Amino acid sequence: MDSREAFIALNMIEGVGPVRARSLLQHFGDAPTILAAAKSQLLRVATIGNDTAEKISTWEKSVDLAGELKRITDFGCHVLIQSDENYPPSLREIYDPPLVLYVKGELTAKDKNAVAMVGSRMTTHYGIETARKLAYQLAYTGVTVVSGGARGIDTAAHQGALSGKGRTIAVLGTGINLIFPTENAELFERIAANGAVITQFPFNRPADKQSFPIRNRIVAGMTLGTVVVEANLSSGALITANFATEYGRQIFAVPGRIDSPRSKGCHDLIKKGAKLCEGVEDILSEFEYLFPTSNRPASVSETGVLPALELNENEQKVFDAVKADDESSIDEIIRASGLPSSTVNVALFGLEMKRLVKQLPGKMFVRNRC
Repeated sequence: MDSREAFIALNMIEGVGPVRARSLLQHFGDAPTILAAAKSQLLRVATIGNDTAEKISTWEKSVDLAGELKRITDFGCHVLIQSDENYPPSLREIYDPPLVLYVKGELTAKDKNAVAMVGSRMTTHYGIETARKLAYQLAYTGVTVVSGGARGIDTAAHQGALSGKGRTIAVLGTGINLIFPTENAELFERIAANGAVITQFPFNRPADKQSFPIRNRIVAGMTLGTVVVEANLSSGALITANFATEYGRQIFAVPGRIDSPRSKGCHDLIKKGAKLCEGVEDILSEFEYLFPTSNRPASVSETGVLPALELNENEQKVFDAVKADDESSIDEIIRASGLPSSTVNVALFGLEMKRLVKQLPGKMFVRNRC
C-alpha cells in the first residue's frame, strides 16, 4: 500500500479527521505505518482515544479501500494528497487541511490566484446578476473563481466565470459522485472541463449539517479572499467569511438595499471591517501582486528580458485602440476596437492591472510609458 492509498483509507475511517491525522503522522511518520499499527501503539498518541484506536486498528473491517479505488478509476477522477504539487498551497497552510482531495478535472498552478465567491441560496435578481458580473470579470483577468456549487449565488458565480472563459472550481459538501443540487449536473461537467470539481468526502457521502461547514473551510482556505455577494444574517456564506477571517484572508462584501433581509449579512460584515465591494476593481486592487511590475514592455533605459505579456484577443484589440502618443476617450476606444462597451471596460481594467494603460480623469486613457 502506498501513501496515497493509505490516506484515502484514513480519510474513510470515522473519527479520523485532519487534526488527529496530523498527530498520528507526527508519531508514526507516514500513513501506511499508521494503518499497520496495533491498538496499543495508537493509544500512545495523545489525541487518540480508545474508540478511535479501535477503529484504526481494525480499519479493514469497515473500509472498502479496493472498492473506493475502483470507484475513483471508474468515475474518472483522481485524488490529491498534501505532498502533491497541485494540492492548493494556500489550503496546505490552514490549521486542518484535508487529508485528501477528490478531483474531477484539474487543479493547476494558476489556481493559486483564486478568489471565493459565496452567498445565499435564496437570492434576488440583483444578487444573481452581481455575482455573474463579478465572476466574469475576475475570470477574464485570470483569477480562478471558487464557490460551493449550490443554488443561488454559487451557481451564478460559476456561470459567470465560465462565460468569462476562465477557470472555476466547485467545492462539494458531498461525495464527488453525488450531484447536489441535481439541476447542476450539466454545470458540474462544464466546471470539470474548465477547472475542477473537488471534495474531501469519499464516494456516496451524502450532505448533512456537518458537511457544509467542512466544505466552506476549503472554499475559504484555498483562496486569497472571499467575496460575499448576498447573504442574510443566518446564511452559510457567513461561515465561509468567518473561516477566511480566521485564516487571515481578505473579506469583501457587496452592499444591497438597506431594507432587504438578504443583504443584512453583507452589511454586517462591512460594519465589522470587510471591504466594501462595488466592482471588480475593489477586489483586484487588494491583489496587485498578481500582476507583477515586470509584466510590461521595457523602457528605453532598461535592458534584459522581461516576462512576455499574455493578452487575450479583446485586450489586444483594446490596447491597439488606445492612441500610441495621445489620450483616448472611452468612446474613441469603443469605436476603434469595434467591441461592446462592457467588453471594452473589462479589457481596459485588465490592461490597467497589467500596467499597459493608465486611466486619467474623465475616463481618458493613455498607454503607460513605464
